[in-house]
Amino acid sequence: MVDYLVLGDEPHLRARECSHCGALYFDRRNACAKCFRTEFGTRALSNEGRLRAFTFVTRAKRPYVSAIVDLEGGGVVKANLLEVDQPGQIRPGLPVVLDTVTAGTDDDGTEAVAFGYRPRGGDQ
Repeated sequence: MVDYLVLGDEPHLRARECSHCGALYFDRRNACAKCFRTEFGTRALSNEGRLRAFTFVTRAKRPYVSAIVDLEGGGVVKANLLEVDQPGQIRPGLPVVLDTVTAGTDDDGTEAVAFGYRPRGGDQ
């Protein structure tokens, strides 16, 4: 559902990286917000990270956890935390791993794929 999610054998996120200072961005940029240079490349980001912050969102029909994840090797991403339904199951610093989920299917049977993070096995 987003252009920075790369699907395939090993799904991962891809960010635009400033060629001068290394700042990472998921959106299109004309210039780097950190150093103001205009040259960018792309970089595959780690599928593993640690939970920086989270909140339980209960306004939806089905509550979910919105999270901020610090990725190993650089990058920060906001995403839903998957497979968690109780506050006692998570804490800041919890190791997490990228996972993909089917977000829906259109009338032609094409699946929309989204991403989130789940606690790394054995680390809950």
